[in-house]
Amino acid sequence: MSIQAVVFDIGGVLEIDVIETMEIDLNKRWEQRLGLQAGELDTRMEPIWHAGSLGECTEEDVHQEMEKRLGMTQEQVSEYMHEMWDWYCGRLNEPMADLFRSLRPRYKTAILSNSFVGARREEQQRYHFDEMCDLIIYTHEEGIAKPDPRIFELACKRLNVQPTHMLFVDDSQKNIDAAHALGIHAILCRETEQTIADIQACLLAHS
Repeated sequence: MSIQAVVFDIGGVLEIDVIETMEIDLNKRWEQRLGLQAGELDTRMEPIWHAGSLGECTEEDVHQEMEKRLGMTQEQVSEYMHEMWDWYCGRLNEPMADLFRSLRPRYKTAILSNSFVGARREEQQRYHFDEMCDLIIYTHEEGIAKPDPRIFELACKRLNVQPTHMLFVDDSQKNIDAAHALGIHAILCRETEQTIADIQACLLAHS
């Protein structure tokens, strides 16, 4: 069956350097600054991080909870969030972005990203993803996150394609497995050059 739509993840695919060690370093510095134990920042904030990933709270709610749970001042919250968004957004994977742009108009294209409240604004001002593709689905705006099959079904519905006519690219094996289970062609992104080659081969094989 021919592929009609191509869907990319953001972190680890269109954005790179979004890695766990950078988050650990960010939190370690702030834990030392706030007099917290190692790992305590995430422990205190985990319910809020989770709520923000599903759009169950606003950015203002997040900021207020940081003041309440971590004893931060408003100025410290602003400073932390600025650093957090720089970590979160990483840097653009230029070769992957160039490929993604080139797929239109032959294919319908979309972004499907597990995200945090505020991500659309932050990534838009840095990378203008809306100019690269036809559709962007942020999971915090939908209240459903990968690998929940409902988020893939939503992408198919909005792109008006059957799962077997979609190619999905992600850096998480569990998300790839979930897509495969629905019949979606899926490619695990580990290294840019190889992933680009895999995408091109898959599109050629299903042209």
